[in-house]
Amino acid sequence: MSARISTLAWQKNAVHLLDQKVLPAEVRTLICTRYEEVLAAIKDLTVRGAPAIGVAAAMGIALGALALPADSSEEFQKGFDALCDQFAAARPTARNLFWAIERMKGCFAENFRPAESVGSIAGETAKVRQALVVEAQRMAEEDVAINRRIGQQGQILIRDGARILTHCNAGALATAGYGTALGVIRAARDAGKQIQVFADETRPVLQGARLTAWELQQENIPVTLITDNMAGFLMKQGRIDCVLVGADRIAANGDTANKIGTYSLAVLASAHQIPFYIAAPLSTIDRQLSSGAEIPIEERPDEEVLAIQGVRIAPVGVAVYNPAFDVTPGCYISAIITEAGIAQFPYESFLEKLFSEKS
Repeated sequence: MSARISTLAWQKNAVHLLDQKVLPAEVRTLICTRYEEVLAAIKDLTVRGAPAIGVAAAMGIALGALALPADSSEEFQKGFDALCDQFAAARPTARNLFWAIERMKGCFAENFRPAESVGSIAGETAKVRQALVVEAQRMAEEDVAINRRIGQQGQILIRDGARILTHCNAGALATAGYGTALGVIRAARDAGKQIQVFADETRPVLQGARLTAWELQQENIPVTLITDNMAGFLMKQGRIDCVLVGADRIAANGDTANKIGTYSLAVLASAHQIPFYIAAPLSTIDRQLSSGAEIPIEERPDEEVLAIQGVRIAPVGVAVYNPAFDVTPGCYISAIITEAGIAQFPYESFLEKLFSEKS
């Protein structure tokens, strides 16, 4: 990741979040000293992208745990469980959120030993609070390392001179650092390959226009911004060599939930015989779901469609449907790039093998 981009960090018992709502006009850091502030930042897209949401939630839970009352072991346990429940309700689609919560629960269970006396409770809870902070920090560090491995795995699929279409933002801003889809692009560039990126604007919140274009400019990677409805025309012109996107949740059969509009790109890529790649960590894969039909799809506020940057663009009273994600069937995906290797269709056996090799 460029040293100029710091998505999130734990500093002096506070969570520092780069405010992605105001980019690219302003580079501003939100300093959260209460867990409620981190929770709100996840909900309002101050921090977004599945891996970043997971790490932010872990830090938010650690932050909340520092302030939990502990008059009894039961009270401390209930308070921690309530914290986790609040974060679990923040964003329903991103698998990394739930993976991070499960990991924090595991850390809590491993370190918490219920005590009888108030004195022993104080010592026990202090140990648990510190363990949760360390675990959240470790998850952030691991995420950067995982993204770098994804980049190295995926860059072999990118030829020199490739023209890559990407959708939404799956870069350093969507992770604890470096990026998934943009991590592959960074790794290809660092391997000496000349590449050109076309970035969809990504309506309705414009993550491609506001974030991906800005992030690639910071890295001096050539990028051209297009509107979402131009992608098919560029493919027909022969100006796209592959499509490369991130993921928010992947089912066991490879069906992938990602930012709304991804499915359309996959169908277009298939029609034009263009490779369509997903880049995501294994933590994004939900092996409990047999297919994408089981992935919950978050619906966002109407205002995201009715207005752009606070300026209304639609008539008063018009109905709005605003799903934040769609699901691309695995049969349209040429490969899923993970830190453990590259999986191809049919995905069940490939993905299971990657998990088994990792363990």
